[in-house]
Amino acid sequence: MPDSNLLLYYYVRKEAVLSSQIEGTQSSLSDLLLYESNEAPSVPMDDVIEVSSYVAALEHGLKRLNEGFPLSLRLIREMHKILLSHGRGSNKQPGEFRTSQNWIGGTRPGNARFVPPPPEKLMDCLDAFEKYLHIEERPYSSLIDAGLLHVQFETIHPFLDGNGRIGRLLITFFLIVVGDLKQPLLYLSLFFKNNREEYYERLGAVRQTGDWEGWLEFFLTGVAETSDQVVETSQAISALFAADLVKIETLKRAGISARQVHDILRRRAFVSATEAAKMLEITVPTARAALNNLKKIGIVRDISGKGKERLYIYMIPIPRAKKSSPPCAG
Repeated sequence: MPDSNLLLYYYVRKEAVLSSQIEGTQSSLSDLLLYESNEAPSVPMDDVIEVSSYVAALEHGLKRLNEGFPLSLRLIREMHKILLSHGRGSNKQPGEFRTSQNWIGGTRPGNARFVPPPPEKLMDCLDAFEKYLHIEERPYSSLIDAGLLHVQFETIHPFLDGNGRIGRLLITFFLIVVGDLKQPLLYLSLFFKNNREEYYERLGAVRQTGDWEGWLEFFLTGVAETSDQVVETSQAISALFAADLVKIETLKRAGISARQVHDILRRRAFVSATEAAKMLEITVPTARAALNNLKKIGIVRDISGKGKERLYIYMIPIPRAKKSSPPCAG
């Protein structure tokens, strides 16, 4: 990949949006970025706060791993506590394993599509799960193990809410811990979302008939497709940045401040003249002129922000895969 750092900020947030959408939230990536810029999103605030909490939980987990903390039940509980700290689910024992029976589908365990282990068996299941996380000589390749661990976590369903989001994060975190990923750039939520029915069918087939092979073929297909998309997107965005720098050179002397602002926009897709001026330690008129120059050459567009402030958005066309999500900005 040309420069994975350019994508990391946005891929973390894109994953938060997609994983939350599977659970029913309506927030888009643009809504989340607007919220983080203290602007008003176009969807209910609870939806955006829920996605923002997912970002916070993900970043907390990554920070703990970087500090040498093991991928463990304790870390899973810490992340869950942050995930459900605000909005929907905040009354469902954040950070605590369930003490009551839950189920998936239906109105009660008797007519449910799936009933996880009862609470009195929960810790036995979780202890076995954690031991398998820490096996020194792994019986399978790490990708196979990631697929096995995801099914097992979703089957145990240890929380009253948030199991799917934590379970999808575990795939990426496990691959980081075993050294297959240097940065958290592989997320399968888009693949699972686009193939939702088959995803649930494959999980059910493991539980009902032991069809691990069918699940693993589906899972590894998702890994391959998602990996290709990450690389294609990285290359496309790197090419876009290079092309935009050529455009900026046509601005001659005005291109100096325009390039400085462009550096900011590479790291965050939304910025106002006031924010850019503060970050670059230049005057607001100079920052606004630079942004307007970028607008003239087709690199940004502007929308109304708070009060009279204009918000400038980097137009980044994310290439669409076979069944992709909307562009991340612009």
